[in-house]
Amino acid sequence: MTLYYAAGSPEAEFTVDDCREALRSTFAHFGDRHQVLAIPPDYTRLDSQAGMLTCLTHQLLGDRLVDILPALGTHDPMTPQQLRSMFPGIPTKLFRPHRWRTEVTEIGQVPADFVSEATDGIYKKPWPVEVNDLIASRQHDLLLSFGQVVPHEVIGMANYNKNLFVGTGGKRGINESHFIGAVYGMERMMGVADTPLRRILNYAQDTFCGDWPLVYVLTVIGAKPGGGLAIRGLFIGDDVECFERAAELSVKVNFTVLETPPKKFVVYLDESKFHSTWLGNKAIYRTRMAVADGGELVVLGPGVGTFGEDRLIDRLIYKYGYRTTPEVMEAVEQNADLRCNLGAAAHLIHGSSENRFKVTYCPGHLTKEEIEAVGYQFGNLDEMLERYDPEKLEPGPNVVDGEDIYFIPKPALGLWASADRVP
Repeated sequence: MTLYYAAGSPEAEFTVDDCREALRSTFAHFGDRHQVLAIPPDYTRLDSQAGMLTCLTHQLLGDRLVDILPALGTHDPMTPQQLRSMFPGIPTKLFRPHRWRTEVTEIGQVPADFVSEATDGIYKKPWPVEVNDLIASRQHDLLLSFGQVVPHEVIGMANYNKNLFVGTGGKRGINESHFIGAVYGMERMMGVADTPLRRILNYAQDTFCGDWPLVYVLTVIGAKPGGGLAIRGLFIGDDVECFERAAELSVKVNFTVLETPPKKFVVYLDESKFHSTWLGNKAIYRTRMAVADGGELVVLGPGVGTFGEDRLIDRLIYKYGYRTTPEVMEAVEQNADLRCNLGAAAHLIHGSSENRFKVTYCPGHLTKEEIEAVGYQFGNLDEMLERYDPEKLEPGPNVVDGEDIYFIPKPALGLWASADRVP
């Protein structure tokens, strides 16, 4: 097992040329590879810089890069405009859609006894190891998985083999992985590299993909003091050390610990990236450990127009709503439609405040009735944008008309927690 490149610090700023040279030196280790598959995240992870890294790979490898499979998970396929924006200069004919319900292959199962031990007995079934048919076909002589390591609600720290088994996984694997994380508890995992689900995915990789030509290209992204983003770390390797090194840096870069939990958070969702509560609820996931009891989270979502990413999930969210964990678990027990879509059940748990604080959702394209039906308080977007203007607020503490708020313009970039809730 090899770590090809590992560098970074909380103050580092990698340039495009730095990234190009890191990739060039890495590719030199592999010799002749003529059937290369790139697996970047989708547009919702634009800040990861995986788009730029994929473009550099195309420049360096040319026609040896034969397929690009965005790791959509359950997200909608990228639009032509999104592909051009995230991957400028790459021919669209190289991109393959991931159809998570129909185009996957089960390559094995993580045994039930291992799953039970990893989850402290919370989940006792074997976990299906599923990947996109294109990956399972084994027709490529190099698989390059790109992505950003950052605190995450399902697995503790995002990316690494999650990009493979969830990002290009199938219905059962995605549903059950999300459910395992939700039932185990977000607060126990977020910002932690070694979690139950990560152990399960590591077992899957070691057992079923040990001889695959699989290499991870992982970034750590941080906000620059004057605005904008910087690549703080770049890690390239084919085993868990690559991920662990990136996760260690990400905790330093992306984890904000607040001594006193603010009573009011205001979170802005980029209109081009967040068009559903399924995506936009990162505003809740990443702040729930920081909001004071009895406090309020205001979500400014100008692009939000649906709940789920497909019609079935959308209907389930509207039907059951973002209720408390006991209420969702009871609904799972009593309703086959939710029991057969455990990823949706997990999402409902993730998006709940557990009645500990109020969530005021200000969507661009959902009605008051729709928002209140799923358990949130409705806020008028125009009025809230006038009061909490994202162009005028600074990340962190602000005072607006005598009111203390904490503003977050990019919730997907980190994790916020009060000192007494740090895992």
